[in-house]
Formats: sequence, C-alpha cells, structure tokens
Amino acid sequence: MKNRLKVERAEQSLSQADLADRIGVSRQTINSIEAGRYVPSTILALKLAQVFGKPVEHIFTLEETD
Repeated sequence: MKNRLKVERAEQSLSQADLADRIGVSRQTINSIEAGRYVPSTILALKLAQVFGKPVEHIFTLEETD
C-alpha cells in the first residue's frame, strides 16, 4: 500500500509528533506508516484523512501487489 502521509503532513507543516498527538498514536506509529512498514487500521486511516480534510483514497492507495 502506498501513502501520501508524509506529503500531506509537510503541506500542513505538521511534525510527526504533532500529527500523532492529533489522532492519539505515537510518533513511531506515524513514522512506520510513512515508511510503509505499518498498514493502519480503517479507524486510524479515517482519522488521518479527517485531519487533512481529504478522502482516505487520496492518502492511501493500493498497489497491484496488495
């Protein structure tokens, strides 16, 4: 799964810690999602989309291998 989380976060001038605080997770969780090491739950993906005011599918997209 690809994600635009780092791009969206940078456009909003948010640090990983700021974003983590907004959705109630650790900074390490945000780092792992951005690096593609962790696929977020549906609830977490929805919370992230809500922070950025974008549809989930704008932030997360499936790859052909998924």
